[in-house]
Amino acid sequence: MPTYRLHYFPESGNSYKLALMLTFCGQSFEPVWTDFAGGVTRSAEWRQAVNEMGEIPVLEEDSVRLTQTAPILLKLAEQYGRLGGENAAEKFEVLRWLFWDNHKLTGYMATYRFLRTFTPSPDPNVLKFLRRRLDDFLGILERHVGEHAFAAGDRPTVADISMIAYLHYPSQETGYDFKTSHPAIDRWLGRVAALPGWRSAYDLLPGKRLTHYV
Repeated sequence: MPTYRLHYFPESGNSYKLALMLTFCGQSFEPVWTDFAGGVTRSAEWRQAVNEMGEIPVLEEDSVRLTQTAPILLKLAEQYGRLGGENAAEKFEVLRWLFWDNHKLTGYMATYRFLRTFTPSPDPNVLKFLRRRLDDFLGILERHVGEHAFAAGDRPTVADISMIAYLHYPSQETGYDFKTSHPAIDRWLGRVAALPGWRSAYDLLPGKRLTHYV
């Protein structure tokens, strides 16, 4: 079986996606906490040694460094026969929601949450713009998971893992109380959290935490 090392920091929802997927696949990993707040991922040395794209997470599989969360999720799904599409139509749906999440939901929620919670003086106009976009995307997701048990249909896939990651963090970080504002999303998050082996990011990923400013 492969051995895994995961370069991460606990607040990274993308790191959590890989940690949770490995857990669902019955795989353990060596945690490698990364000083994101200290700027290590922006250093030329780190980018040369770990990830030329300057991003977290990085998953080492038998010393081969893998980057970009979505293709890693798909690779693990195929490798372990877990949480992938079972037919052509379902595989298309997985890709459709996975790409939507990366471009829309995760992209905006990660930025909004980081600026709102982990920076001392965020620009209120930037937060307002991001919040308006997020409200639109969350409305789309609210309608979809109100009509479907999971992103691609009746069973969970890597698309669900991808989309729940940044939404499952505490409401004081995201700025959303989904139980009140988006009840269908709240129920969907509960369905994913009820899957055997599920653990939250702060349970799966130890290490020094970022400073909260709200």
